[in-house]
Amino acid sequence: QVQLVESGGGLVQAGGSLRLSCAGSGGTFSSYAMGWFRQAPGKEREFVAAINWSGGTTYYADSKKGRFTISRDNSKNTMYLQMNSLTPEDTAVYYCAAGARFHISTVVVGSKYPYWGQGTQVTVSS
Repeated sequence: QVQLVESGGGLVQAGGSLRLSCAGSGGTFSSYAMGWFRQAPGKEREFVAAINWSGGTTYYADSKKGRFTISRDNSKNTMYLQMNSLTPEDTAVYYCAAGARFHISTVVVGSKYPYWGQGTQVTVSS
């Protein structure tokens, strides 16, 4: 059983940056593909980015390419999401997830991940 805890959210002005962290415990962190999702008020949860077990392969939602960077440090059991050039449309609760099979058809689907964090709020002011 893997436990995931996100941190790093907060309030930032438009154009600013944030780095989210997702710390894992209780399982073999380095064996899992992982992903970031977000959910804005009144909207469905959406895929942001995913990374394979080693960090060598990543996949992004088209709208996030170039602004967001996913990475991981297996020695620290931690995954990251660097977010740059933030806009108010990026305001959401951001969740990390683990355990999906790393394939384009699966990493974008939230139900394919058995493990989830509690989420961290990101608010971007205009």
